Amino acid sequence: MRLRGVGRRYGLAGPWVLRGVDLGLPARTLVRVEGANGTGKSTLLRLLAGTDAPTEGRITGSRPRTAYVPERFPAALPFTAAGYLVHLGRIHGLRRAEAAARADEWLTRFGAAGHARTPLAELSKGTSQKVAVAQALLAEPELLVLDEAWTGLDTAARDELDRAVAARVAAGSTVVFVDHDPRRLAGAAGSVLRVEATGVVAASLAPSGTATGPRVRIEVSGPPGAPLPDALPGAPVYGAAEDGTLRLTVAAAHSDALLSALLTARPPWHITRLTALSRTPDETP
Repeated sequence: MRLRGVGRRYGLAGPWVLRGVDLGLPARTLVRVEGANGTGKSTLLRLLAGTDAPTEGRITGSRPRTAYVPERFPAALPFTAAGYLVHLGRIHGLRRAEAAARADEWLTRFGAAGHARTPLAELSKGTSQKVAVAQALLAEPELLVLDEAWTGLDTAARDELDRAVAARVAAGSTVVFVDHDPRRLAGAAGSVLRVEATGVVAASLAPSGTATGPRVRIEVSGPPGAPLPDALPGAPVYGAAEDGTLRLTVAAAHSDALLSALLTARPPWHITRLTALSRTPDETP
């Protein structure tokens, strides 16, 4: 999917919010959108999600299976939490039993299973946000658009969403997100877009392996002669440990997906050591 000369204004003669946006969304990429308040970040996300149409320009290419978490979740809907998730799952083409199973899984993962039968209008803001995030994830989208999706979540749920984002990217999806915390998924983004005035520009990224933010060092060993699996999640930086085992350094947000890929490989790889790093070391891993 690609945006070509896309612009959006409010009303027929209202001010432009975005104009002349040209960008493509490659697969298997985590894209962070930055910019000051009022510059059009949410408008860009709504255009990508398909909930807004451009005033000018066009969006080309086939639209991937898309899910969206808006900045404000419309909680006053006539559903229970589980009923809403099953309803959205059916819209995404899931069978009812599968939609119900995925709804239960995501409510459990976000610590909200006890509210499955609670009407949406009676949920707390934090639990409503968990439902908002769950509805986007249960369909396993190819394009996941998150507008301040972490806001209102407790620490455990924020960590769970970090892992879910990494898993979607590892599965080949594109994830586009806005978050007010500059540390959110620090070092994990493959692309950064900055919204300025009425345009969008690509912000520079540090070379692979030099980004700041929490990272994880994983030391592994495998059967003699066995190659590492292709396209490992998180684009890890490779190196050799002192004992001769292989050392992989990756952004913390991708560590669970990387561990899963290594342990489920055929043949599987053995994890010999796992070390959390507060930042990328200056020396080559």
